[in-house]
Amino acid sequence: MKIKVIAGDITKLEADAIVVNLFEGVEQPKGTTGAVDKALGGVIVDLIKLGEIKGKLNEVSIVHSLGKIPARIVAVAGLGKQAELNIDKIRGLSAEVCRLLRRTHCQRIATIVHGGGGGGIESGASAQAIAEGSLLGLYRFRKYMTKVAEDKEVKELLIVEQEPAKLKALQRGCDRGEIIAEATMLARDLVNEPANHMTPTDLAQVAECLAKKHGLGLTVLDYEQMKKEGMGALLGVAQGSCQPPKLIVLSYKGDKKSSKAWGFVGKGITFDSGGISIKPSEGMADMKGDMAGAAAVMAAVSAVAQLKLKVNVTAVIPATENLPSGTATKPGDVLKAITGKTIEVVNTDAEGRLILADALGYAVKQGLSPLVDIATLTGACHVALGGFCSGLFGGNQELIDKLVKAGTESGERLWQMPMYEEYKEMNKSDIADIKNSGGRWGGAITAAQFLAEFVRDTPWAHIDIAGTSDTDKEKGYLVKGATGFGVRTLIYLAIDSAR
Repeated sequence: MKIKVIAGDITKLEADAIVVNLFEGVEQPKGTTGAVDKALGGVIVDLIKLGEIKGKLNEVSIVHSLGKIPARIVAVAGLGKQAELNIDKIRGLSAEVCRLLRRTHCQRIATIVHGGGGGGIESGASAQAIAEGSLLGLYRFRKYMTKVAEDKEVKELLIVEQEPAKLKALQRGCDRGEIIAEATMLARDLVNEPANHMTPTDLAQVAECLAKKHGLGLTVLDYEQMKKEGMGALLGVAQGSCQPPKLIVLSYKGDKKSSKAWGFVGKGITFDSGGISIKPSEGMADMKGDMAGAAAVMAAVSAVAQLKLKVNVTAVIPATENLPSGTATKPGDVLKAITGKTIEVVNTDAEGRLILADALGYAVKQGLSPLVDIATLTGACHVALGGFCSGLFGGNQELIDKLVKAGTESGERLWQMPMYEEYKEMNKSDIADIKNSGGRWGGAITAAQFLAEFVRDTPWAHIDIAGTSDTDKEKGYLVKGATGFGVRTLIYLAIDSAR
């Protein structure tokens, strides 16, 4: 879908549908909505009086113009209570509107900017939210479907502004929104790919394409190179699969005067059977998405490059499958990580922390700081927080606060979890330096404490997206399947750092 910012009168615009808005409780719309109502002979006000249009958040009312204006359909989008409107609600509303209009076979849609004037939303920020929300809401993964979709794709979205002086700010916001949405959709695509089409080698090839397209630095370590680095934890997970593991390092240098670089580390288990500690067969197909963290950091770095931010960022992605075989790591085995720390493997299904241990150790060795890792790490975090927010862990409060702020700005909720020393004790092993599972209780926290052992004194935070990396419901700008969670938080973190 192409998105354009134009100046003009939306009542005179040739389009399949135009989108106006209404706050909850407003009985006599003004501004553009009022002008459209007048052009339609007062039908919007009549429907408000009848209680058919209430202006509730995400309520979309369809009014047929019957030839009174060039557009076939007028969609009245509910903004909810005026005092409660924010950018993320505009994202969600834009998604809902576009999906509904797609179902009514609209291919050219024009919309006014939501939240200006009494809404208190800056026009550029609103344009960004409209672009983000519309693209994300219309996303669908149909790569392997041979049947043509019943509803055609929306081809064009026009953001219409009557005042030409505002166009530059609107265009800047729209451009940024497109880049952020497209990065999020890239992550969704990678996670939605079946595991036979998204192996560690395939993931490395995607990184190579991104590096060429956006001028990024790329290093891919193979088995022998990882062995030379001492990455025994990562290679221990990989030894059960015939697919060769990869350590993918994708870097953007936007601040050439600085030698400092953020490190974004993403878990890249391209399929997780649980290994010898095999998972139940029910739901195992979803384990193709155990590389959602890898997809998030890869997509985030590509967006940071496109935004040309004055910041240095490097993504480190340990990529492998976790499968049972005659060569697989067994419960009770001891592995040695890149730091020299020995790990007793008590559960081969706690493999994510093993590959992240070596990736974090490598990131520290490369001088990356601060570090943020993102991973579909524990079912325990999903149990604790459900699918509405991700767990946030770490000992550096300044970094934690920055991530919470970035999450709030992006619409991705993060909840800080405790990191008390007592949880660390649960990871003690009788035969090695540490074991890879502290047991059932507090599982998300003990997993985070395990990772903390490999970052030394580097400022670090861990985001557990086990409950938020995918969804089985369509709501706002989330659609069924992969969500791309974490991409936008990391982008906003980089934006904040560049400031």
